[in-house]
Amino acid sequence: MQLSFTKMQGAGNDFVVIDATRTPFHATQDQLRRLGDRRLGVGADQILVVEGSDAPGVDFRYRIFNNSGDEVEHCGNGARCLVRFVHDKGLSAKKTLRVETVNNLLELRLQDDGRVTVDMNRPVFDLARVPFDAAGLASRKLADFELWPLALDGATVEVAVLSMGNPHAVQLVADVDTAPVAAIGPQVEQHPRFARKVNAGFMQVLARDAVRLRVHERDVGETLACGTGACAAVVAGIRLGLLDDTVEVHTRGGALRIEWSGGDAHVLMTGPAETVFEGTLTL
Repeated sequence: MQLSFTKMQGAGNDFVVIDATRTPFHATQDQLRRLGDRRLGVGADQILVVEGSDAPGVDFRYRIFNNSGDEVEHCGNGARCLVRFVHDKGLSAKKTLRVETVNNLLELRLQDDGRVTVDMNRPVFDLARVPFDAAGLASRKLADFELWPLALDGATVEVAVLSMGNPHAVQLVADVDTAPVAAIGPQVEQHPRFARKVNAGFMQVLARDAVRLRVHERDVGETLACGTGACAAVVAGIRLGLLDDTVEVHTRGGALRIEWSGGDAHVLMTGPAETVFEGTLTL
């Protein structure tokens, strides 16, 4: 199969984007793994497949695959790249798009400065919907949220648990540079209390309007940025009484602005999206 693709990145989170609006895209898990492999293929954190949609009021559908070949629910940085992609390819001239994922409906807005704002929908706090098994655990209440103990190899960490369309476990650290992301991240990700595994966030609070963040993403490992992880971290920080409603999240790949006014309000994420190169590959 001869495949045309676009390589894109948003705050260092990188993607292979496939236009399937005219011709359906079908690939095996092995082919997706090769496409995402940084030595044998193009290389990316995720592969995004952009499709048309027959749903009323919906402009596009897009599917998200980790570089392991597994399909996942949501990717905020990928959603921003989707907007730039459909504009650059002439697939839509709309500044505001409605896009469906496997379990969500997103509203995306291209700003005049080239950045993209994504309506990430409401955060989910119901532990059964994350999903997270809290049976037998005693949480620690901090302000308006709970921190849950997770027993790891030789240590116990406290995490705030929520979903942004995909599961997140956020822990507070004094310094993200020295946080044991490589050691603890995989243990949190694969902890048996998370039935579908989890993205493990490590957040350092700088001020009420600024944090630093590293995220070990499920099935991927640490990435330079994670959009849903940034949203989850800020929402957790607000409910824990540590942050205001608009926060600059500094990741290793760049800065993201996250806004959430609490309650049933939607989370808004604003950040960059850029094309790196285009090419073709035989799979």
